[in-house]
Amino acid sequence: MALASAHLRIARSTNNLEALLPFYRDGLGFEVVGRFADHEGFDGIMLRLKSVGYHLEFTQTVHHDAGRAPTQDNLLVFYLPDASAFAKAVKQMEQAGFPAVASFNPYWDHCGKTFEDPDGYRVVLAHMASPV
Repeated sequence: MALASAHLRIARSTNNLEALLPFYRDGLGFEVVGRFADHEGFDGIMLRLKSVGYHLEFTQTVHHDAGRAPTQDNLLVFYLPDASAFAKAVKQMEQAGFPAVASFNPYWDHCGKTFEDPDGYRVVLAHMASPV
């Protein structure tokens, strides 16, 4: 299948790019790989982790109110089976000023920690191997 070799971009809008940046850069360790301003009315930032086949893109425009996450169960889940890698990731989030929050689905509280970005979208650091 052609998609198996594709690079994936996960994109969403926000009302405040600068408020999101510390969460993903300082807390989760993403690096800024691109920015654009006033591209047909949109500003944006692209972030990635080294050596992965995806990146995140956040955009904002004065012509649209992005609002908050539609539910508390809109998640990005990162599986970290190694105990030291999991502990380091949690500590980095906390030191960056992002405390864990209670998960909407209690399953995630049993196997990891959940963090909420400034837009209400959530990231789970799961201390387990990926199920697939």
